Amino acid sequence: MKSLCLLLLLLLPNDWPKFRGAQADAHAPGPPTPMQWSDSENVRWKVPVPGLGWSSPSVVGKRLWLTTAVPDGNGLSLRCLCLDADSGKTLWDTEVRKVAEVPKIHTKNSHASPTPIVDKGSVYVHFGALGMARLNADDGKIVWLNTELVYPPLHGSGGSPVLHDGLLAIVCDGSTDPFVAAVEAESGKVLWKQFRSIKARISHSFVTVSVAEVDGKALVMAPGPDHFAAYDLHTGDEVFRVLAPGWSVVPQPIVAHGLVIYNHDYDNPELMAVRLGGKGDVTETHVAWRQKRGAPSTPTPLLIGEDLYYVSDDGIASCVNAVSGERYWMERLGGNFSASPVFANGHVLFMDETGHATWIKPTRTFETVGKCEVPGRTLATPAFANASMYLRTDEFLYRIAAP
Repeated sequence: MKSLCLLLLLLLPNDWPKFRGAQADAHAPGPPTPMQWSDSENVRWKVPVPGLGWSSPSVVGKRLWLTTAVPDGNGLSLRCLCLDADSGKTLWDTEVRKVAEVPKIHTKNSHASPTPIVDKGSVYVHFGALGMARLNADDGKIVWLNTELVYPPLHGSGGSPVLHDGLLAIVCDGSTDPFVAAVEAESGKVLWKQFRSIKARISHSFVTVSVAEVDGKALVMAPGPDHFAAYDLHTGDEVFRVLAPGWSVVPQPIVAHGLVIYNHDYDNPELMAVRLGGKGDVTETHVAWRQKRGAPSTPTPLLIGEDLYYVSDDGIASCVNAVSGERYWMERLGGNFSASPVFANGHVLFMDETGHATWIKPTRTFETVGKCEVPGRTLATPAFANASMYLRTDEFLYRIAAP
């Protein structure tokens, strides 16, 4: 009971309770963490994770949650794990759902890629078209399971839900009839389901939405196939849209400085900045800037003040002005990238898909300050809490912290 009461407290400043942290801005909280590590250096613990998943860890207090998909005969066991954040000990391991027929996915993806949300004693997990659930954060007991949001996934699922005003907003852009939905966090009931207004030639995407208050309304910012759309969080009504060809959208939109900044295509990625406050089709009136060179297909950009840092999937890092789109620099890091950059220890961390990390100064001139690595595939964005970095590979979960 005591641990449950602790979990019900408000989030602490040092927590990392969802994808890209408490504010969804990938700014690491709290005391500094080591900027140098290896498979053994500054490793407080390293534990194997069963199955495969690319969800990031979520950390609240001294507990950590993540999801995974474990082979079970010809099917899968979709699971949520809770670990002691200090020791790495598994506190509970809950099977959320068993799936007999497993949809095909891209070789880079997993069936447990969306990141859990931890809020007020509950953990919300999402497995794309295979369902979502609310569990007790303390003991892993399932409160509700929703399998109503069925759609034909292509390459699997990747977008994490976003919790705002008691609603879980989620994109369900499958190979046909793509839609956006909101689910009541308390009950698991679908509040609304809004089909995309644009009929695209290729209709799937994997975006994590953002929610922002605009003119007194909470809007779901949801890039999708051949367009971007903003929806009223409480009704599902489309408020405005921007047309631009593209599909398989992944990065989470950035909302700041009166703009929403997002990518609209995977094969030919381009960042677009759109002024907030419009109604209907604002393609011709509200686009502030566009930046194609070095744009990311998968990693979400990182905003620090007015400076926007990002890395393309093939390892080209850039810094541009978020307000004007002016480019300050563009440099090749090398490698391939899926994890989103993080602002930690006063520096920008880029982590490639093979465990190689690059630290740079957050300045308008490019300067590397350090490099390090761990073995294994690293597609998940690391989490920062408790003066530690929690890094997931395809086999292990690491806690990186000073001795």
